This record gives sequence, structure tokens and C-alpha cells, in this order.
Amino acid sequence: MRTEQRIEASFVAAAERYARLGIQVNEALEKLNNLSLSLHCWQADDVNGFEHPNGTLTGGIQVTGNYPGKARTLDELRADILEATRYMAGRHRLSLHEIYGDFGGQTVDRDEVTPEHFTSWMQWAKEHRMKLDFNSTSFSHPKSGNLTLAHPDSSIRGFWIEHTKRCRWIADKIGAEQYDPCMMNLWIHDGSKEVPANRMRYRRILEQSLDEIFSTHYKNMKDCIEAKLFGIGLESYTVGSYDFYLGYGAKKGKIVTLDTGHFHLSENVADKISSLLLFTPEIMLHVSRPIRWDSDHVVILNDDLLDLAREIIRCDALGQVHIGLDYFDATINRIGAYVIGVRATQKAFLQALLEPSALLRKYEDEDRLFERLALQEESKSLPWSAVWDMFCLTNNVPIGEDYINGILNYERNVTSKR
Repeated sequence: MRTEQRIEASFVAAAERYARLGIQVNEALEKLNNLSLSLHCWQADDVNGFEHPNGTLTGGIQVTGNYPGKARTLDELRADILEATRYMAGRHRLSLHEIYGDFGGQTVDRDEVTPEHFTSWMQWAKEHRMKLDFNSTSFSHPKSGNLTLAHPDSSIRGFWIEHTKRCRWIADKIGAEQYDPCMMNLWIHDGSKEVPANRMRYRRILEQSLDEIFSTHYKNMKDCIEAKLFGIGLESYTVGSYDFYLGYGAKKGKIVTLDTGHFHLSENVADKISSLLLFTPEIMLHVSRPIRWDSDHVVILNDDLLDLAREIIRCDALGQVHIGLDYFDATINRIGAYVIGVRATQKAFLQALLEPSALLRKYEDEDRLFERLALQEESKSLPWSAVWDMFCLTNNVPIGEDYINGILNYERNVTSKR
């Protein structure tokens, strides 16, 4: 039996099994096919960007590893991203940091950046049918230090306010060009190695900075505000904490970004979904994998990711939750890191879409808690992998581990020669 025939036969059997539980597999596949993940451009070059060829990463973040073959130019970065998408089913977005502009070899400071520096990105994205998202960049700059938008010095703070205003302007131009809102994420590393004498002081300054930044209304972009637990060298105090941005987002109607690596490891990020959806308009997700700290490991199919996907589906919130990836691993093949993370995320959402939710809710409503728990456990071993193989087959991407050799061939022929 040919591979295609075997996959089709397994899929038919799986669909029948799911149908007995009231699940329409084709409906789940259609939803999964329409789920666009926002890929993070910075995995391809270790968050270096194109401002300075040998820039130093600062701002409480760190990339570990020195695997050969990272992208060094715009052309190499774009080629690597396109190569990665060859192994991903569906159509996805690309998230850019401001430091990835097309500066043409010129020095453009961050308070001088304009939409013209991203014109070639907009053209490239249109050519490859890929939507763009955007991020301001507060780290790795002489004026970064430990504080940016929360800096008491008005000249430094003003520099970063202007930078962020320009990033919103760029995001709006991108959104207008692609006829789809550009998600503009604001994250700053501001914090302190030791506890400051007055925590309130810096948070009040940050609130005022944000109010000034958001004073201009745009219709082709959406503002997202991202918290962090701590940064390296900034362990004791983070100005833009989760509590700060949750309060600001709920009060001002902004989208709160949940980065799964930006919380205490004992916190359940999935549990936050239903609460935020009651009080904020939408949610932006940055899916990462922390190991003891915000280590940005490659996303894999683990319990945390499954719980997150299930919660979004259980809330019927696919239309309100925007899902992006955010990790940077330089210890392995960078294109492989992209593919592993995307496929793992899609597998998690497929399993969530295939959950017999109607029957589980019926058991719960009737207080049949034994049946609910039993079915939840049995659901874990339902033949979702047969459905996944069909998803890959119909999208003409490698099935199972077949993508590994393709990535290794690209490494031998392209990235290893850099």
C-alpha cells in the first residue's frame, strides 16, 4: 500500500472513531487550516537585526549557542524564512522587529525610522502572500540602559517615545498595504537588578509614556502590550509587569500579550485566557518554552502547550486570540527550530479542535463527573495523529519526520557555506 493510501485509510478510520463522539473531523481540519501563526523573524539570526552587522544583544535577554549558518543579510533571512515555510501546512504571518528594516547600509537611528525602511518588506510579503506584524525594539542600543519608556530623564524617555510612535506609524502602513490589521507589539525591558526605592515612580512614568504613545489613533494596526517577569541583570524589579499591563490594558482597551515564558514557572498561562477575554478586547500570544527561566527554548508538544490550545478552543476564542511564536535557539539548526515549533503548535490546536467538548460539557452539566474525567483521559489516546498526517498530505508538506532531510539538505547546500 502506498503512503498516500495508508494515510487515507487511517484517516477514514479515525474520522469514524471521532464521529461516534460527535466530532466532525473535516470541520476541525478547516479551522486548523485557517489558523495563521505569526513567525518571529529573529529566530533566523539570533535577534541581531540589520542596524549594525556585529551588534551586541542587551536589555536583559540572551541567545544561547553559536550554531553555524545564521542569516547575515536581509536576503539570507528572507530565504531562510521561505525555506522554513516549505515544511509548514497552512499560510502564516511574519513578525518583524524594528531593527530588521531595510536600511540600505545607512545609519538610521530608531527615532528616525519611517515606513519607507519597510517598503521592501511589504513588497516581499505581498509577493509571497504573507501578512506582517511588527514590534518596537527597545534593547541593544546606546540609549537602552536599564530604563527606556520609564526613564526619569526626559531626553532619553522622549527618544523611546518617538521610536515607539514611529513603530505604530509603520505598523499602520503595513496594515493598510496588506488590507489586514498589523499587530504592533510593545515590549520594553525596563527594570532593576535590586528593588528600587520607589516602585510606583517608574510605573507612573511608564503609564504617562504609554498615554502619549497611544494618543494617535490608527485604524490599520492593533496595539499589544507585553509584560515580562524579569531580565538578566534586571531580576528584582520589572516596571512593565503583568499586573501593570493587565490593569492598563483593561482600563485603556489594549490587547495584552501573554508570552508563555514571561511568568513564574508555577503559573498556568492557559488559566489566564478566560479571564482576559472578559476584560480586554483580544489577546496576543507569544508561544515559547521556558526552562527554569525565560530561556526561549524551541516550542515542543508538551502539556503546557496542549492546555493553552485547549483553553482557547474551549472558550471559542480563535477569532479573539492571535498566536505568534517567540523563541531564539542558536544551539540547533535555526530553520529546524522554526519548523519544530510551528508543527508542535499546530498539533496542539488540532488535538484541541478534536476534543469531544459537547459531550464533556453535557456530562459536566448533568454532574456526571466520573464520565467527564474518564472521557477526558480517553481523549488523550484518540487517533489524532492520523488526522495530522492527512492535514500534511492535503497541504503538500512532508509527513512525519520526512521534513528532517529537507532541512539538512538546505544546511549542506546553503547555510553551511556562510
